[in-house]
Amino acid sequence: MLANLGYGSRKEVKMLLKSKAVKVNNEIIKDAKEQVDPKRDVVTLYGDIVEYKEFIYLMMNKPPGVISATEDTREETVIDILQIEDAVFNPFPVGRLDKDTEGLLIITNDGKLSHRLLSPKKHVPKTYFAVISGKVTEEDIEAFRNGVILDDGYETKPGELKILKAGETSDIELTISEGKFHQVKRMFESVGKKVLYLKRISMGPLALDETLELGEYRELTEEEILLLQNYEAKEG
Repeated sequence: MLANLGYGSRKEVKMLLKSKAVKVNNEIIKDAKEQVDPKRDVVTLYGDIVEYKEFIYLMMNKPPGVISATEDTREETVIDILQIEDAVFNPFPVGRLDKDTEGLLIITNDGKLSHRLLSPKKHVPKTYFAVISGKVTEEDIEAFRNGVILDDGYETKPGELKILKAGETSDIELTISEGKFHQVKRMFESVGKKVLYLKRISMGPLALDETLELGEYRELTEEEILLLQNYEAKEG
């Protein structure tokens, strides 16, 4: 339990036990093989209660240049950014953002929640802020509303496009309910435009905490976890 929670390697934990630093229900424990029930037993280390968590739920403001994967031999991953006490839970990103895309990324080890948010049968909305080369028009809004044809012939589900600023470059928000490879970029390419900057700002009921700097993350609040767990995505 202590090793899994990041309090050290198994060898280091055995040293803690030998030093009488660990108690279970106020009794000093020296044997690493001692069985504990985290829901019933009170474990302390140097007098501080050790809180056991089965699942971990993190919100990251993903920086550019980092890939949405658990491990990679060449590239830095979002898991490489995590502190050891969070990485020991073996979490994984819920879905992926392109290497150069920033913004909201949920990281967890709760497979059931991940499936609920990613299942193709569910239309979980994802909203992006983007800077587009060229003037985005009402015609583009209409095209996205009807679904556009991507370069491989796939017709997208309707997307909700909002123009925040139009000019030589345009600021927009786009909400889509699917996640094809490079989808936002390819949707704009289908109407003759290019995405210069892309950031995900929400997924389902969860919005990016704007106080998080690029590369920073935090645990979700109890309220945010409940929002995700109770979120009823539309069946498709």
